[in-house]
Amino acid sequence: MPLDVCQLPLVGGHPVLDLVNTRERGGASPHDFLSDSSALLRWSVRVGVISDAEADEIGRAWRDEPAAAHAAVAAVRDIREALHLVLLATITDADGGTAGDPVAAGAALVALHQRWSGAAARARLVLDSSRVRLTYGTVPAMVVPDRIAAAALDVMLTADLTRVRRCPVLEGGCGWLFLDQSRSGSRRWCRMADCGNAVKARRLTERRRAARTAGP
Repeated sequence: MPLDVCQLPLVGGHPVLDLVNTRERGGASPHDFLSDSSALLRWSVRVGVISDAEADEIGRAWRDEPAAAHAAVAAVRDIREALHLVLLATITDADGGTAGDPVAAGAALVALHQRWSGAAARARLVLDSSRVRLTYGTVPAMVVPDRIAAAALDVMLTADLTRVRRCPVLEGGCGWLFLDQSRSGSRRWCRMADCGNAVKARRLTERRRAARTAGP
C-alpha cells in the first residue's frame, strides 16, 4: 500500500521540489500522492504553505464549493508537472546533455507564468512595519495553488538550479528531485537511508549470487 502523502520524506530542499516528489516517477501507472483535496490540504500544512487556521478556512470553502476544491487540486498538479519539466531541463546527465526536453520546458515555463500571473492578480500589497510585501492567497478557495505558484517562481528565480539533482533512476533510484545543498555538491541520492542503501544492498546480493553461480 502506498504511503500517505504526509508520510513522504521531505528531501527536496524546498517545498515545491517536495511537491514534484508527490508523484512517483517511472512505471506504467505512477502513483499520485495528491489523490484529492484532503491530501493536498494536509500536505500544504505539513510543508508550511498554509497554517492550521488557514487550512480550516480553506477546508470550509472547499466543502461549500466542491468544484473549487477540484480546480485547486488540478491547478497544483499542473504546477507540479510543469515545474518538473523545467527542473529536468536544468539537470546535466552523464553525457553532458540535459535530463529533460528544452522544448517541453519552454512550454512549461509559459504555463507556470500563466499560473503565477493569476496568483499575482489575486494578491495584495501589505505594509508590514517598514516594508511592503506582496501577499498571496486572498481568495480562500485559491490560497493553496496561488502560494504554490508563487513558491515555484521563487525557486526558479532564486535557487541555484545547477544544484538540482535527480535520484538516479538508471542506477535503481526513485527519480525524485532535490537541491544538492552539500558542501561538495556531490549528493547523488534522495536519501542515502532509502534509495542509496537499497541500491547498495541489491548490488551486494547480485555479486553474491554471481559468485555462487560461478562456483569454486
